[in-house]
Amino acid sequence: MNIFKKIINFLRESNRWRHLVYGILIGIAANTLYCAEYVGIGVGAALEYKDKATGGKFDWIDLAMTVLGVNIGYGIRVLVLLMFGIHPRLY
Repeated sequence: MNIFKKIINFLRESNRWRHLVYGILIGIAANTLYCAEYVGIGVGAALEYKDKATGGKFDWIDLAMTVLGVNIGYGIRVLVLLMFGIHPRLY
């Protein structure tokens, strides 16, 4: 149970859970993995730039959580498409 609390505390720090959730939504909405990655990196970097420009600090972990969410979301999209017999575009 202690590891679960550590994960929850990690995700609560600096709103990392939001980066993960919105990254998942980007990944689900993207047509290709190429598109998903570029949008995820761009959005994550823009959010971190906004944090730095308003007096905060650029947090690489938040950016990585956004990109991780994009990959999870695109994986969900691929699995759903495969369940319906549709071949997803992976390039």
